Amino acid sequence: MNENNRNMILAVVLSMLVLFGWQFFIAGPQLEQAQRQAELAAQQEAAQIEGADLAAPIGEPGTVAPSTETAQFASRDDAVSAAERVVIETESLTGSINLTGARIDDLRLKKYNETVEPGSPIITLLSPAGSPEPYFLEHGWVAPAGSEVPLPNGQTVWQVENGDALSENAPVTLVWDNGQGLIFRRTISVDEHYMFTVAQSVENAGQGDVALYPYSRISRLYTPWTQNFFILHEGPIGVLGDHNLVEMSYGDLAGDAQRDYSATGGWLGFTDKYWATAIIPPQDDLINARFFHSLRSGGQDDYRANFVSQNAVVVPAGGEAEYTSLAFAGAKVESIIDSYESGYSIDRFELMIDWGWFHFITKPMFYMIRLLYDFLGNFGLAILAVTVIIKAIFFPLANKSYASMANMRRVQPQMKEIQEKHKDDRAAQQQAMMELYKKEKINPISGCWPILIQIPVFFALYKVLFVTIEMRHAPFFGWIQDLAAQDPTSLFNLFGLLPYDPTIVPIIGPFLQVGVWPLIMGLTMWVQMKLNPPPTDPTQAMIFGLMPIIFTFMLATFPAGLVIYWAWNNFLSVVQQWVIMKRHGVTVDLLGNIKQSFKRKPKAAE
Repeated sequence: MNENNRNMILAVVLSMLVLFGWQFFIAGPQLEQAQRQAELAAQQEAAQIEGADLAAPIGEPGTVAPSTETAQFASRDDAVSAAERVVIETESLTGSINLTGARIDDLRLKKYNETVEPGSPIITLLSPAGSPEPYFLEHGWVAPAGSEVPLPNGQTVWQVENGDALSENAPVTLVWDNGQGLIFRRTISVDEHYMFTVAQSVENAGQGDVALYPYSRISRLYTPWTQNFFILHEGPIGVLGDHNLVEMSYGDLAGDAQRDYSATGGWLGFTDKYWATAIIPPQDDLINARFFHSLRSGGQDDYRANFVSQNAVVVPAGGEAEYTSLAFAGAKVESIIDSYESGYSIDRFELMIDWGWFHFITKPMFYMIRLLYDFLGNFGLAILAVTVIIKAIFFPLANKSYASMANMRRVQPQMKEIQEKHKDDRAAQQQAMMELYKKEKINPISGCWPILIQIPVFFALYKVLFVTIEMRHAPFFGWIQDLAAQDPTSLFNLFGLLPYDPTIVPIIGPFLQVGVWPLIMGLTMWVQMKLNPPPTDPTQAMIFGLMPIIFTFMLATFPAGLVIYWAWNNFLSVVQQWVIMKRHGVTVDLLGNIKQSFKRKPKAAE
């Protein structure tokens, strides 16, 4: 193998090491911070809003009831039981609406559990103010500048006008009278999944018209734990017109206090790995959107995402007016997200799921796996089937590559003669090698294609396993009960025979959970390399010898589904390469090459 070929392999190996090492040792920088619009900034400065987390309506800045401190409770259950509530019970959700503030602040996801253990609690998404991790949805109205009309706020106690409980077939209407001629109603409905429809109406029994600006807001009054991987966005997110996809970390927002955007339609909110909340205005409505951060008393973080309509809702005297918006709170299931995008015409709502820059590979990969799952009933089997399909698609290229490798095996004796003949003249050796390749019509670089082809496929599959909730807690067979988590076994406690956890060892602990499947992957990778005789160059031979070990430890921390894919792909590659080399008349001495690797190398003559 010539020096160019060696350099190519070194480049591929180093690229893979950088790709994986970066993920574990460096927190990838988030997308570049969006510049705040000067016009909006100037308008906001002049607004003099007491509730500074709300973006002001352009041209008619007004006042919002100031944020008020809430009593703190020892537990979430205590906070939930401290107020009168309306029950939420649907096929997918359970929880309640707080009549104080008319907030949706108690929500759990019935179809998802915290762990794979039997009886594990279901996922808690939203929690009320005063609980350890407050996170809730709220809606309301902003008054124009100079107006003193009383408006409902977070401390307003609403009454139930219609509906005993909120379900997919039964909306709930709440009512509040401000005592000065305005009656506020809020009708909340929900579908069988995770989309709430909130219709805010105002009845005017007074003598004059009243103009108000509707708003929606998500409040997250703590900093959630995030995995902080560069391939996954967690934090404030939105699609806001010409601003396109807006993403930032909690740290970015905390350092900048607030960011304003003007847009027509769109959506904004907060996303976690598998769950999200979003507020969605009518897609033809011109809005001011804001991401906001402050510190509450006691130093707790306070993150908000909200929009205020720039179009005033005029409530005529003796009449009524209404404004309807949507709110999403639930699991990021691809089919559900896509159905909302098409059904409600929500601008690029699919970006709620972080498909990444290579979505044109990642999404088809996901669709293929899901389709095969429908037939096979197991995501692990679907991954194995996808691997076979991918191997079939790239078979012509792989066949050409392995044929070239077989031809190189055939001329191996001639290559050794050239190396011996020109061992003291590297330039002459390279020239002779190139002439041999030209004569035998061999492309030494083509042998690298099977490795290079795997990289985008590997990354796409990794993305699918890492970000899609469909893979979460998806079992395979035996001890693999979650394809999205790493193999739970470990070589370093003899796969559970020794009563200790090797992962608690400082610094290197996470790399000591080398389970059964990573070992299988490393073994298949080593066998694949033994299809060819060891390189004559010592440095090259050392790199090839270390690669299976390095990849075994590195992939041990990856999702089990990815390791299973890699091991299965290695096995198929061994079979494919064996057949192709045999077809080209090359003697494949796999056992001999394996035995040779265990023989002690003779010492060099002094």
